[in-house]
Formats: sequence, C-alpha cells, structure tokens
Amino acid sequence: MQSIIKNLPEVPGVYQYFDEKGKLLYVGKAKNLKHRVKSYWRFTPSLRPNPSQSPRILKMLSETTHLDYIVVESEEDALILENSLIKQLKPKYNILLRDDKTYPYIYIDESTPFPRFEITRKVVKGKHITYYGPFPTGGRALLDALYEIYPLVQKKSCLREGKACLFYQINKCLAPCEGKVTPQMYGQIVQEAKESLLKRKKLTQKLEERMGMLAMQERFEEAAAMRDMIQSIETLTVNSSIDLANNLDVDIFAILNGDERGVIVKLFMRNGKIISSTHTYFRQTHIFEENEAYKQALLEFYTPDTPQMAQEILVAHPFSDASQTAQALSERFGKKIAIVHPKRGAKAKLTSLALQNCEELLRKKEPERIIEQQIADLLSLSSFPYRIETFDNSHMMGVATVGGMVVWDDGQWDKSSYRRYELHARDEVGQMREMLSRRIADFSQNPPPDLWILDGGQANLNLAKKLLEEAQVNLDVVAIAKEKLDAKAHRAKGAAKDLIYTTNGIIELKSNDKRLHWLQLQRDEAHRYAITYHQNKKRKQDTQVSLLNQKGIGTATVQKLLDYFGTFEAVHHASFEEISRVTNKKIAKIIEEYNQN
Repeated sequence: MQSIIKNLPEVPGVYQYFDEKGKLLYVGKAKNLKHRVKSYWRFTPSLRPNPSQSPRILKMLSETTHLDYIVVESEEDALILENSLIKQLKPKYNILLRDDKTYPYIYIDESTPFPRFEITRKVVKGKHITYYGPFPTGGRALLDALYEIYPLVQKKSCLREGKACLFYQINKCLAPCEGKVTPQMYGQIVQEAKESLLKRKKLTQKLEERMGMLAMQERFEEAAAMRDMIQSIETLTVNSSIDLANNLDVDIFAILNGDERGVIVKLFMRNGKIISSTHTYFRQTHIFEENEAYKQALLEFYTPDTPQMAQEILVAHPFSDASQTAQALSERFGKKIAIVHPKRGAKAKLTSLALQNCEELLRKKEPERIIEQQIADLLSLSSFPYRIETFDNSHMMGVATVGGMVVWDDGQWDKSSYRRYELHARDEVGQMREMLSRRIADFSQNPPPDLWILDGGQANLNLAKKLLEEAQVNLDVVAIAKEKLDAKAHRAKGAAKDLIYTTNGIIELKSNDKRLHWLQLQRDEAHRYAITYHQNKKRKQDTQVSLLNQKGIGTATVQKLLDYFGTFEAVHHASFEEISRVTNKKIAKIIEEYNQN
C-alpha cells in the first residue's frame, strides 16, 4: 500500500479504504489525492497512521490494508461522487444520514386567466410559475384550506365543461366557465389566497369560524375534518418571535449530535417569515464529524428536482467543505448559492433558534424500539435495524414467476417503498439472484437499508453476501427458512421449525420467542405481497392461454412459445418470421391476426 500512496496522482478525486476482507471502511474526497492521502500516514521507520488524526480515523487506519481511488475533474465533482458512494455503499466509518425525502411545494401558474393552486414535488415548466414552500408536513391541508375558504376554480375539469356546476351552487366557485366573474376580479381572490399562504393566521381564523358554524349545525364530521386541517397547518412552523422586515428568503440548517442519536433541523424562511420546519433523526456508526454531516445533509436535501431553493443557506456551525458544497449546489441549480455561518445579528438568531429546536428534540425520549434492539443483539448487526427490506419469490411449477420486496421503516410498514419483480430464472436461487441484483443496481437512486431478510436458507444467504461483496456494499443479511424434514422443507404450520441463517451460523429459537415472531412477520408480509402479485399475474396468463386456445393454438404450443420468448408480451411483439421458426407458419399467421384484433 505504501507504494500506491507514494504514486498517487496530484489531482482531485475520491479515495476508499478497505480492510483485509475487502470490506469498505471509509470514503473521502480530496482536492489533491496524493497530498490528502499522505496526510493520514507516516512513512518512517515503516508505514503507520499519523498520530495527529482523530481517534475515529486512527481506528479506521488500524483496520486498513489497502486503498482504491477514482480521479475526477474538479473538487466539486469529488464532493458529489463522495456523497453518492457513501449513500450506496454504507462505509463503516462514514456518518450515515437517513435519505431525505423531497418535500411538496404549492405552486400557481398565472399564465392563464383563471389559475389554480396545485401541489408538486418536482420542477414545473413555465415562465409564470410561483412556488410556495417547501411544506414538509401540512402542505396538502394548506392547499385544501385555500379551496375551502376562497371561491377558486375547484377542479381542472371545471373550465373545460363550460357550465356552472355544484361548486357554484354551494358558493365555492364563481363560475368563470360561464363568465360570471372577470379575470381581474378573480385575480384579486388569487392575490388574497397567495397572501394567506404566507400569513396563515388569517386562514386558520377563517377555518375556525367555519368549524364553529358547522358544529352549531350539528355537522360534526365536517367540523372534525376542519379541526384536523387547522392542526395540520399549525404544525408547519416552529414558535418564533423572529420576524424580519426585509423580505428575507433563507433556508436554515442546524445539526446537533447527542449521546445516542443526532438530529437535523431545517427551517424555511420566505419573505421574512418562517413558513415551515422539519427535523430528521440520525445515528452515526462511530464518532460524529460536523463537516461530513453538513455537506451530506445539504447535498442530499437539494436534489436537481427541488422546485425552488433560497439562494442563501444559513448553517448553525462552520464546516470546512462549505465553499465546495456551495459551488456544487450553484452548478446544480445554475445560480449562485451561498452557505453562510452568521455570527451576529438577525441571521445568527435564526441559527440559534434552529439549535434550540435541536436541543429540545434530543431531550425528547426516543420511541422504544425494544424488539429491533433485541434483533440487533441476536444477529450481531453492525447497525440498528431502522429500515429493513425483506425478499420472497412466488411461482407455481415455474409459471408466473415473480418476486416481492417489503419494507419496514421506523416501526411500521413503508408500503410506498414496496417493489414487485417479474423474474425469469427457473430455479429459486437464480430468481433470488435476479431480485437482489436489481435492488443493488438501484442503490444509487434508493440507498441500501440497515438489514436484508431473505426467505430461504444458506444458499440464498451465501448468494446475497457474494453479490454485496462484489458491489462493495456494507449491509447485514439474514435468511429464514423451514428446517428440512425428510429432505423437504415443510411450510405447513407446525410441520417444521423456522431456522435463522446468519453469517455466524444457524440460530434456532423457541416457537414462542418474540424475536422469531418478528422475523416471521417480516417474511410472511413479503410472502403475502409476492403471492398476491403471482396470483394476479397467473390470472392474466390463464386468460391469455385461454384466448390462444380459442384461436386453435394448443396448450403445449403456448408453452413452447413461452419457453422460447419468456413472456406473453414478448410473444405478441415477436415477428411473423420468429414465431414461424419456433412453431410453424400456420401458428404465426393465427398470432399475427390475433394481435391485429
């Protein structure tokens, strides 16, 4: 390794440290690879870690046996690549922040005479677009409140109908479709609605009046819905007396590390008022480092799809990569972005407010995750299993082969992250390979979780470990399967025990053990999800077979076509010549006519 370090190029890049087993320990970026990596080491009398490094780095270097590097064109490129690799590969000694979600914005396109407010998480093209937000929570409630209080065009289809509808009759619309309101008068209503997005007290007061009226009319369900709307809107912001008169637009980030977890607080100020706030907890694997935390949080939050961002970001702590992070964001959005650590004045009060919220959130007792902690201890996991992905596949005699991935996140099912896979391999290990390979390929867009649970035994566990090692991803894996009785895995309840296959060997738990029940819950949900997809796919395939049978094509011929082309879709897209080669011209002619109908 010494010769590699001494011969590193003096250019920007990313370096990676590995241990003797090839496990990725750390990813870092450098303006000058040779100078940066050499700073970690002393070369006399032999290669050894530089004792001036932090305890965390010294521990990492003590485990390092080799390094790799990637050359890039600029330090900003190195910053982006470093962040991407940390997300994908989960290095042992880097801080691992939870992936940030894109927050919704409310927008209005005023290029039309009677514009509507809409909600979006992505950039909307247009020259007359105005965005409001972001709204981490309560955005939908805020949009619904606008349409509840102001007589705006309620639905996209309203103007196309050209005739006043029920909304006009109940005084929720002024029927511009029949010309009952001019664009100028409608524009005044839009202006009032826009102001209420920034000064929401006025909006909530009107909602409270409406709620009281509904309660007096004994329309209690509608009144309760109004109450929930008000509460959602009120949760958008933190309590603050800070109110700047200079129409300042800034985003404020504060990161604070506690004994067991850290927290990121984000405040969003528009026109001198804090319009929304949010926070995210995180757990670092080893010793906390502010520079890593801030640059990762900012690069994760401001994706190219972000509809709008302030040109100035206030941070509660200075960090060494601030200028490179600002430059990377400036290039990403095509405008000058500044990252500032204010030391005094109104802006310093804003970062102080964000830090106060960090402290308060860290004081709150974390929801107990007793079972997950027991699982972590049982399986000797490298990190706490906040997010778990479980895989299973389903088929019947090789027909309609599919796979499913279910996701457990922070103590509940994250059904929006469930994934279905159409599989083509004949054997179950091959099918699992397909599924896991596709998931690994997606790590660049959707980072890996804390734990994989596989339905299956040692073969599937070995497969997953091999695939993850090839991808250099640090991820804990276990498999759960029925023990073999008479060389068969009996799936029926009570016929055989579930065994847990881990890197350290097989674990057998008693049938009444809550840890086993939790693992079975994950496996059974994956099985339920996969088999539902299989049943739907099988039903569609049976319909296709039946239709082809009706056209005079026998079941054996249909199977021959499927064996060759793989799917019915591929059969339908195949040419006359291809089908003729597999069967004959008569069958090819029947399928050609079937496709035309």
